[in-house]
Amino acid sequence: MTDILLVNACVRPESRTLRLARRLLDRLGGQVTEVNLQREALRPLDAETLGKRDALLARGETDDPMLRYARQFAAAKQIVVAAPYWDLSFPAAVKTYFEHVTVNGVTFSYGADGRPVSHCRGERLFYVMTAGGPILPPNHGYGYVKSLAETFYGIPETACFPAELLDVDGMDVEALLRDAERRIDEFFTGEASNEP
Repeated sequence: MTDILLVNACVRPESRTLRLARRLLDRLGGQVTEVNLQREALRPLDAETLGKRDALLARGETDDPMLRYARQFAAAKQIVVAAPYWDLSFPAAVKTYFEHVTVNGVTFSYGADGRPVSHCRGERLFYVMTAGGPILPPNHGYGYVKSLAETFYGIPETACFPAELLDVDGMDVEALLRDAERRIDEFFTGEASNEP
């Protein structure tokens, strides 16, 4: 059983997104399991992999290694997605990861009314992102992940922690990152002050 799942889509070794994600993880506390998307051998689903997955599900073999990402995600209580802002959303590996997570019979199933019913334990999902320029509305990256969390995974709470303009000439990058860290700290400080 996973307490906190970190989905790490950061590419650069000196990732500013990962810096903010680490700050958030420090605030969460607990046991962290990391899925580093740069090290995983995930491929987009195609006719062959979909056929294999469908056959496994038809036989009820949800313990197959092919479904490990979905099982791991379903077991996590809190999820942190660390994804830089690329091309108005996120690196392609994030989409591929969620293709492997969104599995009918593992993370959700369809109810009699045709609506998804969650099989996930997730209570909260946090999305951390940094951008060299401005994050333009709508926020396609966070919006996509938030929609999945609400629609398929039944995760009741999501929050996004962005830092933008980091590659704009003349900007104080360290000050921008510290401001994002302050917002993370304030989120959890405010949460603590609301406890009975």
